Amino acid sequence: MLTLTEVIVQHSDLSPDDTARLGELVEQWDMLADLSFSDLILWVPDVDDNVFWAGAQCRPTTGPTALEDDVVGEEVAYDPESLVTEAYLSQEICSTSGNKLHAGIPVEVHAVPVRRGGRVIAVVELHTNRMGVRAPGALEDAYMDAARVLMGMLKDAQFPMDGDKSVPWETPRVGDGSLRLSKDGVITFASPNAMSAFRRLGWVGDLVGDDLTDLAERIAQGSREPVDQVAGPLLATRYVREQELETRQGAMRLRTQPLLVDDEHVGWFVTCRDVTDLRLRERELVTKDATIREIHHRVKNNLQTVAALLRLQARRTESPDALEALSDAQKRVSAIAVVHEILSQGFDTSVRFDEVADRLMTMVRDVATSRSKVTMTRVGSFGLIPADVATNLSLVFTELVQNALEHGLGERPGEVVVMPVQRDGKLVVAIENDGKPIDADFSLHRITSLGLSIVATLVAEMHGEFTIKPREDGTGTKAWITIPLS
Repeated sequence: MLTLTEVIVQHSDLSPDDTARLGELVEQWDMLADLSFSDLILWVPDVDDNVFWAGAQCRPTTGPTALEDDVVGEEVAYDPESLVTEAYLSQEICSTSGNKLHAGIPVEVHAVPVRRGGRVIAVVELHTNRMGVRAPGALEDAYMDAARVLMGMLKDAQFPMDGDKSVPWETPRVGDGSLRLSKDGVITFASPNAMSAFRRLGWVGDLVGDDLTDLAERIAQGSREPVDQVAGPLLATRYVREQELETRQGAMRLRTQPLLVDDEHVGWFVTCRDVTDLRLRERELVTKDATIREIHHRVKNNLQTVAALLRLQARRTESPDALEALSDAQKRVSAIAVVHEILSQGFDTSVRFDEVADRLMTMVRDVATSRSKVTMTRVGSFGLIPADVATNLSLVFTELVQNALEHGLGERPGEVVVMPVQRDGKLVVAIENDGKPIDADFSLHRITSLGLSIVATLVAEMHGEFTIKPREDGTGTKAWITIPLS
């Protein structure tokens, strides 16, 4: 399906500011759809203003749809009897005199011009399914009255208003709960869902006849936690506000839409939503994340303790072979500890491995057997590495860097260059040194080194590839690994 911007770019000459204005309308017009029980279609004028294109569509959640098919991308062309054309030319709200049949369903249609800077930049068409329309009552009357006010505001370029941005997964819709307020802020209507949401907060009053601002202040006194900042006013006459009320019993989110008639403020329409369960789940997630971080922190501490014990044991041994084995084990444990330390510092399930690699390179160089000056450089970035890959990767990386230092350079000065890159869902890491080249007949199938055996095994477990051979210029050795990250 085409987006609104794509339709405008392909067919219209509206300016970027006009396009942005229509985008703001589409973000908030679900309120009009729900209040009017209508499907909405946004028609934008073609370069030829006898042609209009459907740029966006919205269905109501409070009633049956009148349009079963999506119409975005369709056109109305050279039809003088179309309400869209009539509203565009007259700059007034137009409607059908009676219910027209659409696919056998009686449908009432309104067309509202969207004006900006004294001209019409689009038309919103409302289609109401009269066969499935709800029986009139206090709720339906309150909805339809508010819908008529919003249609007038839309025509007068007063809707949508500036204010707090909506959050799709949190912002309440009309069906979640709604209130109608007088221009003095007194509640004149409360839907059953709104009553239930306030009851869950612990409020036992009738709502109708209460001042919403006073009511919110009294409810805030029973908040779960002390308020540490001053929020803006809940009710503003020219500004949409969205706030949250929370008590020890529950939480509710409110969105207040000012209503204007002939540029005179006449009240507000307020939508509200019980978000108690959502907030409880968020707290559970925060608790779980904090627990996972604490686990990583404790694992890191335990590994550092093991590394310290291995280091202490190495100092007490006199066997060169045992000393080397204990030193290698200490480095491997420390490499794993570095990963857990990084994971303990954030909530991400991925690791920014550049920091890990840089710390491992420093660690390996500090304890390497070579006493000559060695330059170690990283060219490129590892990027984000999944946590379940990072541990094995840290061991592989440590072994390859240590191998380049001890077996490639030995006691000679030289350079080790690490070149990581991510492409096509894979991590490719090349490690080069300019020391002694590996034997020409070297084969991974005849590995005798424990370090390279660890590398080959771990890379195979990660379904990757490991290669090591002399550099192209005949000096030094190049090893590289390729690991899929998805």
